[in-house]
Amino acid sequence: MRRSLARHLRITGQTDAKSFMMLLPPRPTVRRVLLLLLLAVLIPVVAFGQIRIKDIADVEGIRENQLVGYGLVVGLNNTGDKLDNAAFTRESLIGMLERLGVNTRDQASKLQTKNVAAVMVTADLPAFARSGSRIDVAISALGDATNLTGGTLLVTPLLAADGEVYAVAQGAVATGAIAARGAATSVTRGVPTSARIANGATVEREVQFRLDKSNALRLGLRNPDLTTARRIEQAINKVLGPVAKATDPRTVTLDFAGRDPVESLATLEDLRVEPESPAIVVIEEASGTIVMGANVRISTVAIAQGNLTIRVTETPQVSQPAPFSAGTTTTVPRTQVQIDDQHDRKLGILEGSVSLRDLVASLNALGVGPRDLISILQSIKAAGALQADLIVR
Repeated sequence: MRRSLARHLRITGQTDAKSFMMLLPPRPTVRRVLLLLLLAVLIPVVAFGQIRIKDIADVEGIRENQLVGYGLVVGLNNTGDKLDNAAFTRESLIGMLERLGVNTRDQASKLQTKNVAAVMVTADLPAFARSGSRIDVAISALGDATNLTGGTLLVTPLLAADGEVYAVAQGAVATGAIAARGAATSVTRGVPTSARIANGATVEREVQFRLDKSNALRLGLRNPDLTTARRIEQAINKVLGPVAKATDPRTVTLDFAGRDPVESLATLEDLRVEPESPAIVVIEEASGTIVMGANVRISTVAIAQGNLTIRVTETPQVSQPAPFSAGTTTTVPRTQVQIDDQHDRKLGILEGSVSLRDLVASLNALGVGPRDLISILQSIKAAGALQADLIVR
């Protein structure tokens, strides 16, 4: 029973006792004994791994495809493109009317409508999208339109990288923005020149891919790591037999000879492994953001940090002469200079090979802020004491 429970835990990834109450016999004594056995196998199972394979790896070939198109949004409340400035909007409007049987090319110079805007339409075609299914589209103004609220996108073909039309978009746009303007002020919330249409495009062409006919597939890790790939290989082979092989830090090949690929993928994607992550410190200098991985280590190093701050304060005073005197009113400067050399800062020592929690606590104990910490980490890396990759963005 203990082996069967452990095997069920590892296969399904369920780690709560409530999920297994239905598996236990109804007799109270037997239930208590089996619950003790469950607790005995639960602890090593939880430590075994916490992340599903489907959350850290993708099946190569199953992906989205980007679509793009050019169209017109009509019905705007005088917030569209100015045809004198946007020649492409004028030509698109004239060409569309000609296809509908309306000849306006002779009167092109007199077209002054402000209710039309040229837009770019983008969408993601999901894997296994079938003809007739609906997908969302995003719309962005291309000219000098100021607001797309209340507009309607006309029929717009969406093309892929091969130049073929895979979907057609049309519908009322929704910006989710607010824009109001008066004679002296204006208020804008959100981006009124960017909009979306939920289920606004119809798929016309399918991307052919037969998963049920593929006996050889590959898993691509989202964060390449050789240790993680090896753990995925071991977890799959333990359940499905010798079908997986880690070929590089990003790829695990699968050979489903004689097996149903769909059933096999459905089984292995819920298996749980513990992913390994490299020691990386990411610094975003623009915002002062610092992110450190759990495996970051620092060799023993001494740190002293302080800044010289000079503050000059000008408080001019007005000197007023006595009444009926020959003097003049003048401004007398008053300057106050303060110098802070932070002489109270002491030399601190960071012990080597500490955990991330201890490292953060030690750096906080030095009393430094995020901006100063960026300089400290860069200096520690230059000294060779930071045992991690430093990425500065």
